[in-house]
Amino acid sequence: MSLRGRLSVPKAGPTSLPIPLRGEHPGPADEPPALGGLAAPAAPAVDTTGRPTEGAEVYGAEPGTIAAPGEPGSSSSPSSAPRDASARGTETQTIVHLVRHGEVHNPEGVLYGRLPGFRLSELGRSQAETVGRVLGQGHDIVSIVASPLQRAQETAAPLAETLGLPVGIDEDIIEAENRFEGNKVGGRDGALRNPRYWPVLVNPLRPSWGEPYLQIAHRMIGSVYSVLDAARGHEAVLVSHQLPVYTTRRFLEGRRLWHDPRSRQCSLASITSLVFEGRTLRDIVYSEPAGASDPSQTGA
Repeated sequence: MSLRGRLSVPKAGPTSLPIPLRGEHPGPADEPPALGGLAAPAAPAVDTTGRPTEGAEVYGAEPGTIAAPGEPGSSSSPSSAPRDASARGTETQTIVHLVRHGEVHNPEGVLYGRLPGFRLSELGRSQAETVGRVLGQGHDIVSIVASPLQRAQETAAPLAETLGLPVGIDEDIIEAENRFEGNKVGGRDGALRNPRYWPVLVNPLRPSWGEPYLQIAHRMIGSVYSVLDAARGHEAVLVSHQLPVYTTRRFLEGRRLWHDPRSRQCSLASITSLVFEGRTLRDIVYSEPAGASDPSQTGA
């Protein structure tokens, strides 16, 4: 049974889709799957020159057939040129699993961002063990890379121990920068009610209070293609954070990058699997081996 069309799920909430295994994923269809679900992808933002500024169209590719960064699609580009199904079937399949870290111990309920010292909670450690158990059995994983932040390293550790692999560190998959780090954001005493922070809220589409969405997507995509090359023909794991993982997914689906944080489909310890043939993305599969969690939960 093809996974095509099985991403038509709510913007938030649990899903029981299986984590794909290399070699067991269905063969490619004549055309790449539409990765945005039933709804058509929103048109990408366009700058004053008329060039798209976000989403897969940046590289001249349709969603689902994005070329690697640095390989803009064109009529002469191998990554974007039409190919028949038999030619696609001979390409090496590689799966890159984007794992979000587990729950963080955060009794004060602050937005911790890139601040040091935020470890996994007891539940978070259990979630990390679940990821290690699920991905550690039956998967052909040859590379594990994590954000340098403690919570990501701790989430990667059980899987690394199970497989006997080292955990690499990649600064490019770190949490997004945010001007509200160290503060409570919502609620009666939250930073959003403090006039001194209002100037940084002027542009939610960029966003003006933190690292631009497009910059997040670009650095994450660079890391995805780096590990794709290193793990060609196998599976790899990148342990990152909610906003970087979800922004990457929206970018690859050709959707606008700004969004309501409450609608993110990226639960704690969730796995967003990118299925490639060669360097061409063919499918995205989302799964929650540790169960669903509230996208807006403080401490997540």
